[in-house]
Amino acid sequence: MELPTVEELAEQLQAVSGAAEVDVDAALQQISDIDSLDLMEWLYGFQNKYPHIPADESLFSDIDDATTLRTVHAKLVALAAQPTEA
Repeated sequence: MELPTVEELAEQLQAVSGAAEVDVDAALQQISDIDSLDLMEWLYGFQNKYPHIPADESLFSDIDDATTLRTVHAKLVALAAQPTEA
Protein backbone atom coordinates (compact mmCIF):
# COMPACT_ATOMS: atom_id res chain seq x y z
CA MET A 1 0.00 0.00 0.00
CA GLU A 2 1.35 3.40 -0.95
CA LEU A 3 2.47 5.53 1.99
CA PRO A 4 4.62 8.65 1.96
CA THR A 5 7.93 8.64 3.80
CA VAL A 6 8.35 10.77 6.90
CA GLU A 7 10.52 13.11 4.84
CA GLU A 8 7.71 13.50 2.27
CA LEU A 9 5.31 14.31 5.11
CA ALA A 10 7.74 17.00 6.28
CA GLU A 11 7.85 18.50 2.79
CA GLN A 12 4.04 18.51 2.60
CA LEU A 13 3.68 20.14 6.03
CA GLN A 14 6.37 22.67 5.16
CA ALA A 15 4.49 23.61 1.99
CA VAL A 16 1.18 24.00 3.84
CA SER A 17 2.54 25.93 6.81
CA GLY A 18 5.16 28.05 5.11
CA ALA A 19 7.68 26.91 7.72
CA ALA A 20 11.30 27.41 6.72
CA GLU A 21 12.09 23.86 7.84
CA VAL A 22 10.22 20.93 9.37
CA ASP A 23 12.49 18.63 11.38
CA VAL A 24 10.84 15.19 11.53
CA ASP A 25 12.19 14.69 15.06
CA ALA A 26 11.20 18.10 16.46
CA ALA A 27 8.11 18.35 18.65
CA LEU A 28 5.31 19.66 16.42
CA GLN A 29 4.09 22.02 19.14
CA GLN A 30 7.55 23.56 19.37
CA ILE A 31 7.84 24.47 15.67
CA SER A 32 6.82 28.12 15.75
CA ASP A 33 5.62 28.23 12.12
CA ILE A 34 3.15 25.35 12.56
CA ASP A 35 -0.18 25.60 14.34
CA SER A 36 -3.26 23.41 14.62
CA LEU A 37 -4.83 24.94 11.51
CA ASP A 38 -1.73 24.00 9.50
CA LEU A 39 -1.98 20.44 10.79
CA MET A 40 -5.66 20.23 9.80
CA GLU A 41 -4.95 21.70 6.37
CA TRP A 42 -2.13 19.19 5.90
CA LEU A 43 -4.45 16.37 7.05
CA TYR A 44 -7.11 17.41 4.54
CA GLY A 45 -4.53 17.29 1.74
CA PHE A 46 -3.28 13.93 3.00
CA GLN A 47 -6.79 12.49 3.05
CA ASN A 48 -7.34 13.59 -0.54
CA LYS A 49 -4.03 12.20 -1.75
CA TYR A 50 -4.18 8.94 0.21
CA PRO A 51 -7.89 8.08 0.57
CA HIS A 52 -7.04 4.43 1.21
CA ILE A 53 -5.47 5.33 4.58
CA PRO A 54 -8.18 5.94 7.21
CA ALA A 55 -6.56 9.03 8.77
CA ASP A 56 -8.75 11.62 10.48
CA GLU A 57 -8.57 14.30 13.18
CA SER A 58 -7.90 11.65 15.83
CA LEU A 59 -4.37 11.49 14.43
CA PHE A 60 -3.68 14.63 16.48
CA SER A 61 -6.04 13.98 19.41
CA ASP A 62 -3.25 13.15 21.84
CA ILE A 63 -0.63 15.59 20.55
CA ASP A 64 1.75 16.76 23.27
CA ASP A 65 5.27 18.15 23.67
CA ALA A 66 6.73 14.80 22.64
CA THR A 67 4.75 14.36 19.41
CA THR A 68 6.94 14.60 16.32
CA LEU A 69 6.23 14.09 12.65
CA ARG A 70 7.97 10.72 13.04
CA THR A 71 5.33 9.84 15.68
CA VAL A 72 2.54 10.86 13.29
CA HIS A 73 4.15 8.81 10.51
CA ALA A 74 4.21 5.73 12.76
CA LYS A 75 0.47 6.19 13.39
CA LEU A 76 -0.13 6.44 9.64
CA VAL A 77 1.86 3.24 9.06
CA ALA A 78 -0.32 1.48 11.65
CA LEU A 79 -3.49 2.82 10.01
CA ALA A 80 -2.31 1.72 6.57
CA ALA A 81 -1.68 -1.78 7.91
CA GLN A 82 -5.26 -2.16 9.13
CA PRO A 83 -7.43 -4.31 6.91
CA THR A 84 -9.95 -2.33 4.91
CA GLU A 85 -13.63 -3.03 5.27
CA ALA A 86 -15.24 -4.94 2.43
